[in-house]
Amino acid sequence: MTQPYDLVIGDRAYSSWSLRGWLLFDAFGIPYKLHKARLYTDELPSLLKHFHPARTAPTIRTPDGVVIPESLAIAEEIASRHPTAGLWPKGAKPRAIARVLAAEMHAGFTALRAHCPMNLRVSYTDCAPPQPVLDDLARLETIWNWAWDQTGSGHWLCGDYSAADVFFAPVASRIATYNLPLSPRAMAYVQAHLAHPSFRQWRAMGMVDGADQDFYRRDYPTRAWPGPAPLPAHAVDGTVSENTACPYSGKSITHALEMHGRRFGFCNAFCRDKTVADPEAWPKFMALL
Repeated sequence: MTQPYDLVIGDRAYSSWSLRGWLLFDAFGIPYKLHKARLYTDELPSLLKHFHPARTAPTIRTPDGVVIPESLAIAEEIASRHPTAGLWPKGAKPRAIARVLAAEMHAGFTALRAHCPMNLRVSYTDCAPPQPVLDDLARLETIWNWAWDQTGSGHWLCGDYSAADVFFAPVASRIATYNLPLSPRAMAYVQAHLAHPSFRQWRAMGMVDGADQDFYRRDYPTRAWPGPAPLPAHAVDGTVSENTACPYSGKSITHALEMHGRRFGFCNAFCRDKTVADPEAWPKFMALL
């Protein structure tokens, strides 16, 4: 069996770069072994000592031992190693446009990044975006409309979902979190991201993956998350459940949730809690229903 890639990420709720790195694997069906470290602690630098010369998340190690930091380099390298996975569009023109978009996102939009850091755990009614942020939003609309007009695509930028869309997934989350103003066409693109199966799983895990990070806390008024509303479920004590093995690992039941008056079991608290956060994000759980 081929050795999987090693993938280093930070906090799922807050690390926008990590979201990109993870989507490049999960959304395109490329196997990986996950290594996670908490931001603003010694965990990440300690972990990255084993991934020289990297100093940021995401970082990968290829099956043949090459360490690659930086999400754009990761995208290009795994696309070259997995040419049928669909990371870049097949056609020369949409592929070129997709690379332009990913490169600009990788290097730019600094005002938007600074004023609106990614936080998947909350959504605000208003963040009073200053003019530089509004200018970044206008630039987003310009290049998105250019891509759609040039490629004739639907919700995604250059045809099917590609690495270009991966690079804008954290932007979509920022727009959702801070209720930033966009045209209806652009907002439909944001909604497509929020409903994407891999994005929903990442956010569900981010909702329960560690304590809140104070750096990202803001005092703006809040609202409900504008993406798909999760089905109602809640954690319960005990191990009584309809299923005898965790739907994800196949291991014995140690934790349970209740949904629609029925109880389902999991092999650990994280498996249960990520399911409580968004049951529909998890096909293996929904199959139990």
